[in-house]
Amino acid sequence: MEIVLVQVFNGLISGAFYALLSLGLAVIFGMLRVVNFMHGALYMLGAFGAYLLGVQLGVSFWWALIVSPLAVAAVGFLLERTLLRRLYELNVLYNLLLTFGLTLVIQDAMRLRFGIQGVPYSIPPQLRGAVLIGFMFFPTYRLFVLGFSVLVCLGVWWLIERTRAGMIIRASTEHPVLTRALGVDVDRWIPLVFAFGVALAGLAGVLAAPMRNVSPLMGADLIITTFAIVVIGGMGSILGSVVTGFFVGVLSALGAVYYPPAANTLVFVLMAVVLLLRPSGLFGSPEAG
Repeated sequence: MEIVLVQVFNGLISGAFYALLSLGLAVIFGMLRVVNFMHGALYMLGAFGAYLLGVQLGVSFWWALIVSPLAVAAVGFLLERTLLRRLYELNVLYNLLLTFGLTLVIQDAMRLRFGIQGVPYSIPPQLRGAVLIGFMFFPTYRLFVLGFSVLVCLGVWWLIERTRAGMIIRASTEHPVLTRALGVDVDRWIPLVFAFGVALAGLAGVLAAPMRNVSPLMGADLIITTFAIVVIGGMGSILGSVVTGFFVGVLSALGAVYYPPAANTLVFVLMAVVLLLRPSGLFGSPEAG
């Protein structure tokens, strides 16, 4: 039982990163209908941003948690305004190819600068050690990651579902022509939504930096699974991305205990089953599907 509980906890930690990454993808796809393949590279930039701020400028982890995602958002804003916006009227595959090419450029640029092995980033002093919960000790930093990720996901849900800005985003997503007819400048919101979506990827990267070696390819391992999570939850579904992200994290962790050879493929088996039974995803609308 203890082994199962530990694996569930580890799965929730992995699910926290999946939830943040898939949440950013869902926000972007929901309004822009862009399959952003460079999401993993921007996640990596968020982690390197925290490293550079800490090592070269002496900025603490807490400030990096704010500054690095904002810097990634600025990069996303610039890329959307200069490159992505030119392809909106074309087939979605053109955006996919562009973002895939940008991923290779970003990864190779960071590899030339830092090497393939990457660099370490230490856990902030305030979050070192472990906390006794019940009959087990859990690392303090991992508990922080889990709690902070849940708060961010709830905050994004509240922003989308309960605020005027969220109302405009939802209206622009579901009925862009009608929204424009009502006098809303939809095009003005597009770069802001894209920047917000990639900022979530940068935030996930900062949170991952003290737990994983900060390397140019750290996002490549997550992006395929993250896309599968978005498809399972429903393209553009905020709730679906978050719930499925945590569920897949726990499922993969338990699979690693009970049947390790299939641990990395369970998410794709689940995706195949969901697409056969419900092509729009568990929480997605038929239009998005």
